Amino acid sequence: MAEMMYWEAIRRAHDEEMARDPLVICMGEDIGVAGGTYKATKGLYEKYGPLRVMDTPISENGYTGLGIGASFLGVKPIIELMSVNFAWLAMDQMFNSAAKVRYMSGGQLEAPCVFRSAGGTAHQLGAQHSARMEKVFMGVAGLRVVTPSNPKQAYGLLKSAVRSPDPVFINEHELMYNMKGEVPDEEYFHPLEGSEVTRSGTDVTLFGYNISVHWCLKAAEILAKQYNISAEVVDLYALAPLDREGIKKAVAKTHKAVVVEEDEAPCGVGSEVMAIINEECFWELDAPPVRVHAALVPTPFNHTLEKASIPNHEDVVKAVLKLFGKA
Repeated sequence: MAEMMYWEAIRRAHDEEMARDPLVICMGEDIGVAGGTYKATKGLYEKYGPLRVMDTPISENGYTGLGIGASFLGVKPIIELMSVNFAWLAMDQMFNSAAKVRYMSGGQLEAPCVFRSAGGTAHQLGAQHSARMEKVFMGVAGLRVVTPSNPKQAYGLLKSAVRSPDPVFINEHELMYNMKGEVPDEEYFHPLEGSEVTRSGTDVTLFGYNISVHWCLKAAEILAKQYNISAEVVDLYALAPLDREGIKKAVAKTHKAVVVEEDEAPCGVGSEVMAIINEECFWELDAPPVRVHAALVPTPFNHTLEKASIPNHEDVVKAVLKLFGKA
């Protein structure tokens, strides 16, 4: 195992897949000469040249459409959207072309595209640069959605996405690019479907994804030390499709559930997980499941207000105590 940062793991996956297959290209704003806003393509422009590492104009709909069209002919583009906030401009191409072409062509065409984008609330970037949009992507039929919570997943999911015949959206988090973690020395592919138990427990299940997994893990430590509550943490790294069987198994084990997300509550990941729990695990529950989520407001620029609008591990602890009648 080698310890590396999240961005380094993504860069390694880029490099390995581009070295293996000359049809793998990457494209996006500032990914070439500058090496990417978050360094995820650092050095690739010098190694593979401008025809395979393409600096694009500030036109998300344009270059995303270009990459999707190329994928119809066998090219395998890794398309970086600098910020998920700008992905709204590319959704027509992603949703109406990439996600639907196999079905509309009767299987004659495929769109083996990878869309990478940074999202989440970082530090005082304002409402137009702090979106959490995974719920928008996971509701689109024909599009896979994954969201790595650590460097190993970031590496393995990107490699699996490049090899997939399906279009895959990879939702990364801006606060995690400098996170360190172990990544296998040998080539590793992470499944594009499923979930992972990152901490075993017996009293309550904490469901998280992306950055909220880390809130859950920190909350689990506090619950164990201060309240003698054993919390299991489940990482829902694959959002489309969701791991229904994994969710059911986790609820059946502890009989209590807390769903944690950084996004606002309406029509979100938490809503879908809660629906699965209520539809398929109702008789396993010893108490109504609880959600932890952001306030339904445009993310404030003011640092104090920004922190107040976004949940953290303390909110997870409070939710569990409420579930146990201790709040």
